[in-house]
This record gives sequence, C-alpha cells and structure tokens, in this order.
Amino acid sequence: MTSLAQLAAVLTISAAAAAVTYWVKGPPDRALRCDPAALAPDEVCLERVTHEWQGRVLWIDARSRREWARDGVAGSLLWNLDPDENMQAFEAAAVERMVDGARVLVYCGNENCGTSRQVAERIRKLDLGNEVFVLHGGWRALAAANLTKHLQPK
Repeated sequence: MTSLAQLAAVLTISAAAAAVTYWVKGPPDRALRCDPAALAPDEVCLERVTHEWQGRVLWIDARSRREWARDGVAGSLLWNLDPDENMQAFEAAAVERMVDGARVLVYCGNENCGTSRQVAERIRKLDLGNEVFVLHGGWRALAAANLTKHLQPK
C-alpha cells in the first residue's frame, strides 16, 4: 500500500468516526462556563453582575470603536488601547460616570482578551474609589445572555 493510499484510508476512517460521534453525541458544547472559585481576584462572572449588583454597573467596552458601536452593551463607554483614539476623552467620560460610585466592569472580545485587564488597570490608577472588575468571558458572555445592543429588543 502506498503512502497516499494509507493517508486516504486514515482520513476516511477518521472522518467516519467523527461523523458517528457527532451523530451519537451531537455538536460540541461551546457554552461559556464561569466558576467563581477559579477566577482571578479582579474577574467576575456575568451571573453575579446581573443577580447581585442590580444594574449599578458602569460598562466599559475595551474593543474597537467599530465593534462597540455595532454590538456593545447599551449605555456602555468605549475605552480601548487604539493609538489613534483620544485616551484623555476616554478617561474624562469614565470619570464623569464614576462619580456615583458604581462598580466598573470592563469587557473585551472573549475570555482570552488581555485588553480588558490593561484598561481596568488604567481605570484603577485614576484612584476614584470604584471597584473595577474584568468580565469573565467578555463580549461572548454578554452575547450569550442577550445583553448586547444588536440582540436587545427594540
């Protein structure tokens, strides 16, 4: 048997096994799981935000301006690290909304996005006394909970 024939046989068997597994077990579970015990000290699950904080949250979107405008959280502020953006304008808008002592929750594209941590650190350096958190799961968690602009009922 030639190498090409062996490769074809292995690929055929693998594809058949994958198809049977999909048929028996169904599609993979891609649900976002948030275990509070496994979070970093500055990270929070969306469930805690929606159940315990009762809306007293200042949402900060650390994604690009285009993404924020398209499907950010209603009422959120933009604060990203794009060098073409005005960082002082981001800071001024956030300070204006932070005076009431609301918790600040920064989110970006997904749970692996480091931008939200960097933005959260900049907000903490303002030293206004607000608690600043990073949302576990980022925008993905918000979209799954129907909390983004384009998914909210009009």
